[in-house]
Amino acid sequence: MKAAIVFSCFIAMGMAAPQFDNFVEDRPIAILRSDSEMDGPNFRYGYESEDGTAVDAVGSEGFNGGTNIEGSYRFTLPSGEQVEVKYVANENGALYSSPILPQQVQAIHAIPAHALEQIRFAEEQRAQGVQWDQQGFRIN
Repeated sequence: MKAAIVFSCFIAMGMAAPQFDNFVEDRPIAILRSDSEMDGPNFRYGYESEDGTAVDAVGSEGFNGGTNIEGSYRFTLPSGEQVEVKYVANENGALYSSPILPQQVQAIHAIPAHALEQIRFAEEQRAQGVQWDQQGFRIN
């Protein structure tokens, strides 16, 4: 019995040993361009690497002491397709644009009349100050 346990332990150790058959040594990716400038609240930076990855951004002082940033980044998908994303971030939030990002879809069907009636009724109740608890009971 002890021999079976010892034998099972050796089998388990052999199965748990690291597998180096599929090991691929990654070489560092060279940086082709790298620049950075800072002038008070204004800045500019960017880099590009040999694998096609690139980042560029320009920042400037916005209203109320915030920072406005415009920039883009580019990378390669596993399929080989190059993707670029452009963005603007300011007091109004962030806006990203790229063909790879999901686009707003138009509704196929019009909103049913009974749903519009429920929305109108809920807005009336909200305007009157009606409140509800977690179980759906009216509390005022």
